[in-house]
Amino acid sequence: MQPSQVVIETVESSVLLGNPLGDPHIRRVPVYLPAGYEESELRYPVVYLLAGYTGRGLSMLNVSPWEETLPQRLDRLIRQGSIRQMIVVMPDCFTRYGGSQYINSRATGRYEDHLIQELVPLIDSRYRTDARRARRVVMGKSSGGYGALVLGMRHPDVFGIVVAHSGDNYFELAYKPDFGICLGALAGYGGAEKFLREFPHPPPRSKGWWEAISTLAMAACYSPSDSLPLGFELPFDERTGEIVEKVWQRWLEHDPVNLLERHAEAFRGLNYLYLDCGSRDEYRLQWGTRVFVERLKKLGISHHYEEFDDGHRNLSYRYDVSLAKISERLGSSTDPLGKSCIR
Repeated sequence: MQPSQVVIETVESSVLLGNPLGDPHIRRVPVYLPAGYEESELRYPVVYLLAGYTGRGLSMLNVSPWEETLPQRLDRLIRQGSIRQMIVVMPDCFTRYGGSQYINSRATGRYEDHLIQELVPLIDSRYRTDARRARRVVMGKSSGGYGALVLGMRHPDVFGIVVAHSGDNYFELAYKPDFGICLGALAGYGGAEKFLREFPHPPPRSKGWWEAISTLAMAACYSPSDSLPLGFELPFDERTGEIVEKVWQRWLEHDPVNLLERHAEAFRGLNYLYLDCGSRDEYRLQWGTRVFVERLKKLGISHHYEEFDDGHRNLSYRYDVSLAKISERLGSSTDPLGKSCIR
């Protein structure tokens, strides 16, 4: 049998052409094809795996000491019979500021449209996918988990299964505690405009550098503004630190815990919803995930939630759990190798 392979698709996006940050509109997207794909006539379920903040699809192919790459992990899980054979697509929605949150923004670009209107149809046209929504999965970790939740809510006709590992949730605790650190760092760099003008090559990275760029990146996603030099509004006054409530409310409109009730019917129609988070998450996301899960319960939305003893980083091993769970929901008609039997 032919071994698995990774094809690097070159995707020329019309919706990202001329984006506000001048980021490339041509993206390289890895596509994992299981062993025997070229020899078979089968159609395969598809997983869209979204990288976290500062990540992109290609980063999932990186070799790290004592760690499996994503293709190696998939090969092992399929070989063990833990998961069925599947196509896995690794989108590239990276921006100059580190990420797009997989949504449209006038300050970054139309990344949600890129995924839904361009990438999904392209994959279905070039590969033998089982294009039914019940066989199409969106999953991710951290910002990728956020993207999976939001895309699943907004596009229930596209995705039938949603998986969120440590996804951004409950912005009051996920983002707001970093604002003070961000303010101190920006003051040291001479303000947000100067920081971004020199980014990604500012002076040596001082304490708070990460909180500064990640907060500015979220502002570009959640509170864009055509009339301001930055291209977005900050949720606080840069001089005093006072929260600007009208801007903060714009952020909260993007918070999954606030989006959920509006999109409850979409989530009720899912074939499967999986969430997990570490109980020691460094970005406080265990609290937001708990809030989200409680709201799922109140709305009567079926889901599976696991909380585990770990933090936020180096959690690829959790894919072993989620991929096995979704494989159970992708259908029971499999041969011993876990192949989809749809022709």
